[in-house]
Amino acid sequence: MNKWQETLIKPETSIVEALKVIDTAALQVALVVNEQQQLLGIVTDGDIRRGLLKHIDLNEPVKNIMNKKPTVIIANEPRQQRLAIMKHKKLFHLPIIDDQGKIIDLETIDDLIKTPVLNNWVVLMAGGLGTRLRPLTNECPKPLLKISEKPLLEIILENFIEYGFKNFFISVNYKSHMIKEHFGNGSKWGINIEYLEEQKALGTAGALSLLPKSPTEPLLIMNGDIMTRINFQHLLDFHVKHKAKATLCVRKYQHQIPYGVVKTEQQKLITIEEKPIKNYFINAGVYIINPEIIDDIPTKIKFDMPNLFKQLIEKRQTTAAFPVHEYWLDIGRMDDFERAHEDYREVFL
Repeated sequence: MNKWQETLIKPETSIVEALKVIDTAALQVALVVNEQQQLLGIVTDGDIRRGLLKHIDLNEPVKNIMNKKPTVIIANEPRQQRLAIMKHKKLFHLPIIDDQGKIIDLETIDDLIKTPVLNNWVVLMAGGLGTRLRPLTNECPKPLLKISEKPLLEIILENFIEYGFKNFFISVNYKSHMIKEHFGNGSKWGINIEYLEEQKALGTAGALSLLPKSPTEPLLIMNGDIMTRINFQHLLDFHVKHKAKATLCVRKYQHQIPYGVVKTEQQKLITIEEKPIKNYFINAGVYIINPEIIDDIPTKIKFDMPNLFKQLIEKRQTTAAFPVHEYWLDIGRMDDFERAHEDYREVFL
């Protein structure tokens, strides 16, 4: 995990202080940002050397030597696209920004070219009936519905494989034979797939009680109807850093009230706020739990992940919320399914 936050400096920071940041963070770069964390430029030791050749004093502000137009990339861009850009432009660093220009991550060529093998198990929940997508799911389970000629669950699987995951469990129930026939034992992708057979619906947590043995590493769980570009390595790092027993991925959701909202104290009018926008965090359907948490899951009854987290919170166990800023779509309704086709071509290809 690179500590890119340690490379953030202000444009007024002196060149000599920037040099210390570059050396201390060991990423060979400093990211120049404003008060809103918007990226203004980057500084490398090469920029500093070029400044010295121009007889610029090291006590001058770093804004005098920084690269004001660095190559950047938006968070949703897939890993392959990032690597292609960095190879083409011979870059060692690639700042990742959101749609407001705020720095949210730093990709390095070293992190991209190495794909570690991760021993963490991944459980994909694919046993639902998909009732909200009928009639499409009358003859085909929802995870096998095709998004631009590729089954949804295959898109999810390949996204995990891209980060080095090799061991998968797929929870199945409705039309399970079709899912097992398509994915088999995973050898087509060079991975291992086993199946958790739900004789009745056990919920998003209850299916974990069917695992043949307890894992030795934190376990990733994801709903089989989510299309996302979450950086799973960053998610794992976050979970470990915060020493959480369980981590829930959350997505920011905005809701605008279509009326003027009135605040009163008894009969006294205090304020009127016209059509306010309310911000919430919603459950993104991606989770990490430590192995020992599986023992808290009841067997043979329906038990969902929100119930598990409520139980952990009541027991004062350490839980964490990982904010998802990357692309994310819950394919729960027909309009979501139609949108997924358009998004896939833009985000995943």
